[in-house]
Parts: sequence; C-alpha cells; structure tokens
Amino acid sequence: MPTTIVWYSNAFRTDDQPALRGAYERGAVAPVYIYDSQYTGPSAMGGATKWWVHHSLRALSVRLSQMGSPLIVRKGDPATELRKVAHALGADRVMFCEAIEPDLQQRDEEIEHELGKHGIEVERFKMDLLWPIGSVMTKDGNPYQVFTPFWKMALSTGMPDEPVDAPKKLIKPEGHTASVSIDELGLLPDIEWYTQMEERWTPGEHAARGRFTSFMEHRLSDYAEDRNRLDIPGWSAMSPHIHFGEISVRRMWHTISEDSRWQQVKGKEHYLREIGWREFAQHLINHFPRTIDEPLREQFKGFPWSKSKKALDKWKRGQTGYPVVDAAMRNLWAEGWMPNRARMIVASFLCKDLRISWEEGMAWFWDTLVDADLGSNTLGWQWTAGCGADAAPYFRVFNPVSQGEKFDPDGDYVRRWCPELAKLDTKVIHQPWEAAPMELSAAGITLGEEYPEPMVDHKEAREAALAAYENVKGK
Repeated sequence: MPTTIVWYSNAFRTDDQPALRGAYERGAVAPVYIYDSQYTGPSAMGGATKWWVHHSLRALSVRLSQMGSPLIVRKGDPATELRKVAHALGADRVMFCEAIEPDLQQRDEEIEHELGKHGIEVERFKMDLLWPIGSVMTKDGNPYQVFTPFWKMALSTGMPDEPVDAPKKLIKPEGHTASVSIDELGLLPDIEWYTQMEERWTPGEHAARGRFTSFMEHRLSDYAEDRNRLDIPGWSAMSPHIHFGEISVRRMWHTISEDSRWQQVKGKEHYLREIGWREFAQHLINHFPRTIDEPLREQFKGFPWSKSKKALDKWKRGQTGYPVVDAAMRNLWAEGWMPNRARMIVASFLCKDLRISWEEGMAWFWDTLVDADLGSNTLGWQWTAGCGADAAPYFRVFNPVSQGEKFDPDGDYVRRWCPELAKLDTKVIHQPWEAAPMELSAAGITLGEEYPEPMVDHKEAREAALAAYENVKGK
C-alpha cells in the first residue's frame, strides 16, 4: 500500500481538504506540518498569526489523531524535512494545497523541484478560492481592478466547485518518524499580551464550523444593517478561520446558497459579497504582486508621507485623542482583531489625518491581526490611501467623530475600550474636547492626563491631506 505525505502548509482542516482526500484515496496517509522559522518572505508570520497557528495546530492534531493518523510536526527547511519524513516512512508522494500568496507559491515550486531531485513525486491541489486565478478577467483578458465588475463576472462564470467531504478514517503508515511537540515550535510570543485573545477566540476547524453555524442562525438575517456597527456583533468574525483554512470558502458558499433556510434572508447576498471581497483581494495580489510593497497607482510613489515615529506610536497605542480611533486600536492590541468599519476608520486617520504611509499601517496590522492576510491587508490599506485597486476617492477622508456617532451611537464600543471615558455623556463621548469643564470633572477626566488631547485638528488635517493628494493625482 503506498504512503502519501499530506503537507499542511495551509488549509488546517479535514473537510474539503483536497490534498488529504487525494492521499486517503491512495492508501496510507502521513499528515505533516513544518515550521520554517528562517523564512523571511512577505508572508512570514507576525506575532498574532503565530499565536493562532499554535492553537490551530493543536486542534488539527487532535482531529487527525481521532481519524487514525496523527500529525507529524517538524521544524526546519520544508524540503529537507519532507524528504526525511518520506525516507523514514517509505512515502513516494507529497500532496499539498497550493498557497495563495505569490512568495509562498515560489517557495512551493522550489520545494517541488528539490523533492523531485530525490525521486519524490509532488501533487499540488487547488488554492482555497471560489474561482481559480485567471478565470475572472475582462473581455480584453486583463485583471479587474474594480470590485463590482469583477464580482459580476465571477458570478457569471458559474457556481464554485462543490466541496469534498472529509475521510471518515485514515490509514496510518507502518513506519515511524520523529515528531516534535507543538510547544517546541516556539510560536507563542515571548510577551504574554494575548490573554484577551485566548478569551476571544477558539482556533480550529470545529470552532470555525460552530461559529459559522451560529452566525447563519442568529446574525445573517440582520447582516446588511448591522455589519458596520461597532457596538453590536453584527459581523461574522470568520476572517481568521477562513485565512488559516479552518473552514472552506467553497463549503461556506454552498451552505449559504443551497440551504433553503437562507434563500429569502436579506443578509445572504451581502455576506456572499463580503466573501467576494476576499476573493477579489487574492486575485489582485496574484496579478499585481508588486503591490505588496509599492502602490498600484505609480503616481503615489512620490507622495509626501510623514516620517513621524512619535505620531505613529500614538496611533498604535490608541492615544490619538479621537475616541473611536483609540478604541479600535486598543481592541486590535487586546484581541488581535477589530470590525471592518473600525479598520477603515483607523486606516483613514493614519493615512489622511496623520499622512503616515499605508505601508506603516499595513506592517502593524500584519503583526497584530489574527486574520493577517497578504491580499486583504494590501488591498485594504491601498484602498484607504487611494493608491490601489478600486481605491477610495482621494478626497474621501473619514471624520472620526461622525463615524463614531454613526456606528457607535451610544458610545458602548468606546466605553469598553477606553474606560477612562466611560462616564462621559453620549453626546460628547466621541468628542470629549467639546465637553464642558464640569462634565469632564464629573467624569474624572483632565484632557492631556487621563485621556489625550487630539493629536491633530481633523478639519485642518483633512485640508492638508487634500492639498497633498491634489499634487500627485494627475501625475
């Protein structure tokens, strides 16, 4: 009976895992995860990502053991470790799901070449996408750079492939090879800032399926109205589970599309469209890999970004003096996540009020988000800065006060993450500098002490940003 290695470089699940299914149909299955701590490409894991992977691997390990073939964990160069495992177990083939990220695709090709030199066959399976890269193009054969026409064309190509079920039982290889413990990988950060992340999240395939089911049953119907709210959980919070492949986007798509319970639900199309934005981002990063570190719109290469480290640090720490911005940034640090509306608000503030480069914001998100995704992170930041695909108009500058009043109308989100403002009246909680001295005193606040004064005057900052954008937009 042939033995096949399933290299878990991504897609940490058993359901709709085509590499696992393919190996199962051949014979014995050896699931393998390899942590390459020396990898330094654009997709090298940030701190929050490592935390998630640590726990996701634990969940995957339990699941694979229950199925009959425990996860083999190694640390080092993937090609070298795969070759060693193959030799020890007598495996003649390695199967894995292709990476979405361009730098990891290049790595995968190099690994395939190296294994081939040692007589080990490699079989790669499709990326975790609804539609393959290159299948959604303009009539001229070019990539779409605007979401709406991309989405219309994607939908016109037909339904995404059907997901494949997980094997019920795996056959374990007869041989033996060493495996390190997940703890030995050293994925957990040295400083324990992640206590609230552990309270907020449960990584793993089982948790992903449970969260998705709960979202559909309790929140999908109101998703269109509630998804932008900061104070109520109108969002699905499925992004980290999707990013790490703990749940298949094909499974999600077909579950929502085919189950009769959701056919007339108002939020259904809005949610599928949000999944479509993730799809759009992955297609873009593959068609325009240079946007990982340079703007899609080349005229923005000369934009006069501020280099103020002091201002950047205040933004990172949630000390800007604008409550909704500060609440969102503290939410990010504590839980490794924030709602999408909050991401747009803080990104606009950094790029347009402070005029600090989108690259700085993208780097901070990459290290602190549990759903740090190369495609979505790049698209989102360049969209906000006005220099990428489907970019927000250069004159669109989010007002942090009105955004807070609209999407956190009672100030509950601010009160949770900026507790020093908790006693302020709702009418001034998003602009405490407008509170009367007696109101501030009653709330126990002295601006500049318990809570910072605004870093910038938003009106003046907006005008300065527009002037700078005006200089580069026509170049």
